[in-house]
Amino acid sequence: MAKRIFFFILTNVLVLTTISIIFMVTGAGNYIEDGGINFGALLVFSAIVGFTGSFISLLMSRWMAKKMMNVKVIDPDGPMNSQERQIVEMVHRMSRAAGITKMPEVGIYYSPEVNAFATGPSKNRSLVAVSSGLLDEMDEAAVEGVIAHEVAHIANGDMVTMTLLQGVVNTFVVFLARIAAFIASRFVKEEMAPIVHFIAIIVFQIAFSILGSIVVFAFSRYREFHADRGGADLAGKDKMVHALRSLQAYTNRVTEEKDTAIASLKINGKRKSSLFSTHPDLNERIRRLEAK
Repeated sequence: MAKRIFFFILTNVLVLTTISIIFMVTGAGNYIEDGGINFGALLVFSAIVGFTGSFISLLMSRWMAKKMMNVKVIDPDGPMNSQERQIVEMVHRMSRAAGITKMPEVGIYYSPEVNAFATGPSKNRSLVAVSSGLLDEMDEAAVEGVIAHEVAHIANGDMVTMTLLQGVVNTFVVFLARIAAFIASRFVKEEMAPIVHFIAIIVFQIAFSILGSIVVFAFSRYREFHADRGGADLAGKDKMVHALRSLQAYTNRVTEEKDTAIASLKINGKRKSSLFSTHPDLNERIRRLEAK
């Protein structure tokens, strides 16, 4: 859930920065003419860099998630213990019900946090992963609700939609960062201007990327409600509500214990929603589901 967003945005920032450095070093995409900015050329350049960065991030999302989280992918045709078989069967059953023709990869990663995420460049190249902590803490009905929610993200095509949104955000980030860097370079000596311009582009691009992530996070919160409804359609409303209530109970317990190592539960975000929250408040999610 939140991990899916985190991996995507992190990869996007790294890829965007790398592409920008390559363009600057090679001198490609020049938009400065006669000491000024050709805004039309800059906008085209920004769109090319922005959408290239977001689509590369999308293509890398599944691979990067597996590597960073050390996900153990379960071979559905190989030997499995009872817990692994249960998870694979749940994911496959939910996927078929959601109309997904090629089954997602299913994985488990070892972590005490209660978490799960879905990622991948398309419905046919997706991954659903759950933490060992989630399997230890939740009963079967709650696990089924969580998995249904993640499969709903895949069925809804949320990663592709987010890629398009991120491409638009990237375009503005690249565009505004270069204008700001150009202005900054005018305040230093002429011989220092190129290096200041180079450094300022990277700094402004990272800063604007952080601000731009507010838009992406807002979209993520909006899509969580849709995934909750999709999960309710797949697993049943009672199981989806039960899953959210189980997360809420666990969050409250962890907060009371003041265990900062796992208090930031990725699967449900902060208890109170904020501009940088990837998930809405749990109480609001439960309220909307029960009113469905």
